[in-house]
Amino acid sequence: MSKSLKKTRGIVISRSGNKTVKVSVETRRSHPFYKKVVRVTWSALMHDEHNQYSVGDSVYFVSCRPLSAKKKWRVVGMVAA
Repeated sequence: MSKSLKKTRGIVISRSGNKTVKVSVETRRSHPFYKKVVRVTWSALMHDEHNQYSVGDSVYFVSCRPLSAKKKWRVVGMVAA
């Protein structure tokens, strides 16, 4: 059973422990009242199986089963430059 997972893009902002990176994701949304486009930034801990990503790398990630109390995402690959 293969299911299509949506890849999202983010930037690694820190390495936090073994096989874990913190990724920041920026989206743009319209303000509900003022209708101005604003930037919304959120960050999360993600699983990096081979410890291959460092600070500043742009990466793709997908959601997965909970791997720990705070890790619910998995890094899939690096964005081609």
